[in-house]
Amino acid sequence: MSTSPPAEKTQVSSQAPVLDDKLNSSGTCILACPFCFHPFPSKGGDPNLFFSQDSASRSTLECKFCDKSFSGRGSHFDMVTGGGGGGGGRAVEISAQFFRLPVIPYIYERGWRQSFSLFWGFPGPDKELELMKEYLKPVSNGGGGIIVDASCGSGLLSRRFAKSELFSKVIALDFSEAMLQQCYDFIKQEKNFPEEKIILVRADIARLPFASNTVDAVHAGAALHCWPSPSSAVQEIRRVLKPGGVFIATTVILDGAFCCLFRPPQQRDIRLSKYQPFRFFRSDKELQDLCASSGLINFKCFRNRRFVMIVATKPL
Repeated sequence: MSTSPPAEKTQVSSQAPVLDDKLNSSGTCILACPFCFHPFPSKGGDPNLFFSQDSASRSTLECKFCDKSFSGRGSHFDMVTGGGGGGGGRAVEISAQFFRLPVIPYIYERGWRQSFSLFWGFPGPDKELELMKEYLKPVSNGGGGIIVDASCGSGLLSRRFAKSELFSKVIALDFSEAMLQQCYDFIKQEKNFPEEKIILVRADIARLPFASNTVDAVHAGAALHCWPSPSSAVQEIRRVLKPGGVFIATTVILDGAFCCLFRPPQQRDIRLSKYQPFRFFRSDKELQDLCASSGLINFKCFRNRRFVMIVATKPL
């Protein structure tokens, strides 16, 4: 669920390489360098080699284009570029550090996420997955596709994606090492979990470690309001999606009487707003404009009280 601190200036490629399906199935790992976006070659020419959770922790990915390397950290690959976040300021740091506190991952599935149903109207993870299936099945490539669970938190939906047989590969991605460790622990505790279908990756939502046009679907559960710059993040999501790929997100809309609790950003005292780690949306139209400005089309929106699920696709 977390974000990341402001980016350090780094020389990167001006254009992200495009990886087509033929290349992706013939010796290239789905992960790419987050500096230059060139895909890593897979050892032995097997693109699935890095999709074993256990082998990932013992592997190192090296980029031959910018001479960067990324190693497994026990529970996950660390693909952070030394900063990132798609937005700067104190608010970014507060949000990032908040989700890196050890207590937050521990309580997330032990009461916190359940409270979303009571206060906001979230249906719960199982029902949320059922709502998504109608839009995920057409892009799942017959069960052989790739989904990124962005800001995955403790893996509440990542684990369900892996067991659903909708996709052959699930990338659980978050900036918080503590969240990823909790996700890893839950995976290890669950009997007969298909570990070969999931990999945990630490990365910045505004600088995703994938080449362009390589991902079938991106999911962001209860995460949009945690991102320092939703527009930068959604633009990056559009980049990595394949043409026709789907972006599905759930978040909270504070409209009606709730608008009184959160003034529009332009009306806030700048001395206070920079310390606010979360950004809540005030209308369906605001989310639609976010997707449209990022180049996504076919926007759909589903509401239940404050809960909202949005769906948008990348043009063919």
